[in-house]
Amino acid sequence: QVQLVESGGGLVQTGGSLRLSCAASGRAFSRYAMGWFRQAPGKEREFVAAITWSGGFTYYADSMKGRFTISRDNAKNTVYLYLQMNSLKPEDTALYYCAADANPGPLRVQTMEYDYWGQGTQVTVSS
Repeated sequence: QVQLVESGGGLVQTGGSLRLSCAASGRAFSRYAMGWFRQAPGKEREFVAAITWSGGFTYYADSMKGRFTISRDNAKNTVYLYLQMNSLKPEDTALYYCAADANPGPLRVQTMEYDYWGQGTQVTVSS
């Protein structure tokens, strides 16, 4: 059974930090690139960050560079994906999703290019 389960969301004040986690199991996620996306109310889902299967290369959306850090831990049966978010702003408020891309190749930023998705964890940043 394929599972991607996000956790770590919550309510934080402007300037605060949160660390999101995603536990992925049921497929060979250790060989997949993975990413974080987010969706704010009334807006389309947007790319946040992605990381190669080995963790050796990362890519960020421009507005997240320098504030967010993506990382992963390829444990034996479950892959853990993380997103450290610092200097949070009200505009970071959204439902955050982890996703996995089963296809080899460069890191991708389009939602349609990812094959597996979690249910999301809510991040709310108060002003």
